[in-house]
Amino acid sequence: MTVAGKPLSAQAGPVQTNRPATPNRGRLALRDLANGMNQHWLWRAMAMQDIVLRYRGSVLGPLWLTFSTAIMIAAMGFVYSQIFHLDPERYVPFLTLGLLVWQFISSVITDGCSAFMSVQHAIQQVRLPYTVHVLRSVFRNLLILGHNAVLIPIVFLMMGHGIGWEALMVIPGLVLLCINGFWISILLGMLSARFRDVPPIVAALLQVIFFVTPVFWTVETLGKYRHVGDFNPLFAAIDVVRAPLLGEPFAPYSWQIVGTMTVGGLLVTAVFFSRFRSRIAYWV
Repeated sequence: MTVAGKPLSAQAGPVQTNRPATPNRGRLALRDLANGMNQHWLWRAMAMQDIVLRYRGSVLGPLWLTFSTAIMIAAMGFVYSQIFHLDPERYVPFLTLGLLVWQFISSVITDGCSAFMSVQHAIQQVRLPYTVHVLRSVFRNLLILGHNAVLIPIVFLMMGHGIGWEALMVIPGLVLLCINGFWISILLGMLSARFRDVPPIVAALLQVIFFVTPVFWTVETLGKYRHVGDFNPLFAAIDVVRAPLLGEPFAPYSWQIVGTMTVGGLLVTAVFFSRFRSRIAYWV
């Protein structure tokens, strides 16, 4: 068909298509985070189910976590208070809080390594935000910390240790620990999915770090080398929770270290998650 001696196709301009613009990687990562946070009912239910399934058929159930921790505190409290020549009434509360917070931190790190690999079938078969699996891991360990926290008032009453209003500072400390656990789990989860040697390396490092971090020994023990302990990031993470409950001042740089670690870790993880998020399903 022609119009004015020219084919109709020649007179028509280029075909216009209204295809939506493809979101960039950063927006996809933010969308993943927003969708994961919105589905809080899902990862909370999955976290609670993880604990129930772990102790299915057990008489005490999750209380076994608290029972085993209580035995460790009793044994270590007696032995190390004698080794360090410390008053048990002051040392046992210090040890209790240090072990509880360390268990939370170390569990978040080790579980973070398997945050994606442990749910590879769900990732490959169900379309869910990747952050759902990470939030599930962090919340599961927060629940375990809550179970073990019942030991704190028991130990404090037995040792005659009181709790003041400064204990409220434990709330922002725990919030920062959870935020750090979130970005650590994403970063280690991606690295572990890509490089399967990462989980055993992390587990081995945590065993060493436990003994060189002031968990069951005080930072004052280092004497003139105290700064080595003060600048230990894991000690800072423990200190922002332990110090207010003990009614003691924070170590000089604890909040600065934890704050820097939180901001820096989130920025680094945001870059890695935006860049490699689309490859997680292939890595697992």
